[in-house]
Amino acid sequence: MPDNLLIPSVDLRVGALEEYNRTQKQKAMLRHKKPKPRPCVTISRQFGCLGYPVAERVCELMSHKSGEPWLLIDRAVLDEVAKHHNISKDILESLGEKNRLLDDILATFSPRWTHSQDCFRLLCKHVVSLAEQGNVIIMELGGAIITRHFEHSKHFRIYGSMDFKVRAIAQRLQIEYAAAEKMVIKQQKQRDAFTRDFLDQDDHNPALYELLFNNDRNSVEKIATTIAAYITDDPL
Repeated sequence: MPDNLLIPSVDLRVGALEEYNRTQKQKAMLRHKKPKPRPCVTISRQFGCLGYPVAERVCELMSHKSGEPWLLIDRAVLDEVAKHHNISKDILESLGEKNRLLDDILATFSPRWTHSQDCFRLLCKHVVSLAEQGNVIIMELGGAIITRHFEHSKHFRIYGSMDFKVRAIAQRLQIEYAAAEKMVIKQQKQRDAFTRDFLDQDDHNPALYELLFNNDRNSVEKIATTIAAYITDDPL
């Protein structure tokens, strides 16, 4: 699958992660008492739904509303950072060092851990560390499951009809409807297997989320503004 067409360029988000970490270090040096946790937002979606545009818009809205920088993180960003070992050490390993919640969080996941899954355990550590600091939007990555222990985390999911998802993929990749339909079915099965095998959970469970959005009936802007209003308790 041409991931480069489905996932937006990560260059800006990697740069934002570097700046975010630098700012957090500076703030940590100035703190004398533990501040009120800042929000952590997770956005989940069925394959084919417009998750990335929503996450990017929420990030813009929350940065404007809070007057503070917000960070959008997804697997593509973490993968890109991991390619550069020095960046990984400087940024990721310094996030939430010796996180006391991590073992408890991972202990609630699937007991079927193997050595081949250690990379996902490390990814979980980074997601948890970012969530703990707040002002972050976690796109997929099992975020709603991994961060559900945090009271300051809010979780949202986007779903849609098969026709909507197939048409969205067909338009994005400029492929035939039938080919897009096969892709949507295959990718969703893989996502479901990943969540089941690694997290021993079902991310289709509506109880995991504050709000669910039907992508057929809600635009990117409508979903994003609703999420931002929910987080800030602002009236729509």
